[in-house]
Amino acid sequence: MQFYSTNDPDHRVGVKEAIFRGLPADNGLYMPERIDPLPDSFFRELPTLSFSEIGFRVARQLLGPEISDSDLRRIVEDAINFPAPVVALDEQKYILELFHGPSLAFKDFGARFMSRLMAYYNDDADRDLIILVATSGDTGGAVAAGFYDTPGIQVVILYPSGKVSDLQEKQLTTLGKNIHALEVSGTFDDCQAIVKRAFLDGDLRARLRLSSANSINISRLIPQTFYYFEAYKQLGEGDPVVFCVPSGNFGNLTAALIAKRLGLPIDHFIAATNDNDVVPRFLAEGQYRTRASVPTLSNAMDVGAPSNFARMTNLYGHIVGVDHPGEETHRSMREVISGYSYTDEVTEAAVKEVERNYGYTIDPHGAVGYLALKEWQKDHPATRGVILETAHPSKFKPDVERILGHEIPVPERLASLKDKEKVASQMGTAYEPVRKYLLDKFE
Repeated sequence: MQFYSTNDPDHRVGVKEAIFRGLPADNGLYMPERIDPLPDSFFRELPTLSFSEIGFRVARQLLGPEISDSDLRRIVEDAINFPAPVVALDEQKYILELFHGPSLAFKDFGARFMSRLMAYYNDDADRDLIILVATSGDTGGAVAAGFYDTPGIQVVILYPSGKVSDLQEKQLTTLGKNIHALEVSGTFDDCQAIVKRAFLDGDLRARLRLSSANSINISRLIPQTFYYFEAYKQLGEGDPVVFCVPSGNFGNLTAALIAKRLGLPIDHFIAATNDNDVVPRFLAEGQYRTRASVPTLSNAMDVGAPSNFARMTNLYGHIVGVDHPGEETHRSMREVISGYSYTDEVTEAAVKEVERNYGYTIDPHGAVGYLALKEWQKDHPATRGVILETAHPSKFKPDVERILGHEIPVPERLASLKDKEKVASQMGTAYEPVRKYLLDKFE
């Protein structure tokens, strides 16, 4: 399988280069050269397949034959060794719980798969691979847990100071060993801009082996397709299925669109955001205008320039990502995606409503999804909507407890971090100090 850049369809590389490079030199994003539907036999067998078997077959379809079946199956089984259960709120609304992995967030799927795939290809390397990742909340913890103590790989996580929860921060600043945290006095967009600039710095890349663990890396996106098939399997026969995806950098929704291209019969997608509503505005108006992100209660979605928008438009006919999407791309996307955005005030009300009506504790990101699905189903009642609950509510313990007025349980693997010492290097929003840090530490 070859992978091309969204900024240049003639630029093509193999699986290994796409994974380790992360970002093409033209600042595009890698996409598989083809996304062929899975065979009819797969969908006939789907009700009987294990989660790991689903993951193996989907990964094989997207990665091609470069990795042997036995190695790819081992990678998937080792990475995806926890469930993704679907919980019914009522006959129309369901929750897909994606927080049963080590860091209690959906990004465990991508981080664990990527770490094992990189370790597979990195086995004979003569110098360390440096993973650079920007996080708005959950990515950092998942990458830290997924890559912790992996031989031959160092991880540098950039996160915005004061804009992640205390427990999220502890997840990425307390492990030590090969995990290094940079606390940036800015926003997630500032962190992401620094990471992107590093990948476009030819001199730095000549001196260090750099790769990314953000969803700009195609190997993190691929395993995010797995749980859409798993959720569909659990729902079984019935009314059409729609997925409501709380969205920030839009990797999760992009994975859903890829799952549909692979043949999964998803009827519709709902992009749910907080006040950082760049994509819902595009869907409504046809104009894509990035802007500075604003802080909200659902902090992992505080993204004003979502990277994966280029992949989304590419899937719907937009050929060169540096140009503005045309009317046909906009029209095609509106047919399959609806966008909604919500303030913190209504998000807090939704957290209360879900507990009151269903006895379910939902996190602020899932609450945004609940609001969007509820609004969409007013006009589409004969559907089964699945809200992606992307993180355990205890990761936002102070806010959730303040909203609900009572304590919520914290899983031991998260509670144990409370008293651990934070270790992070302080950085501004400029690129050069980060560049110097990387060279001083790893060259």
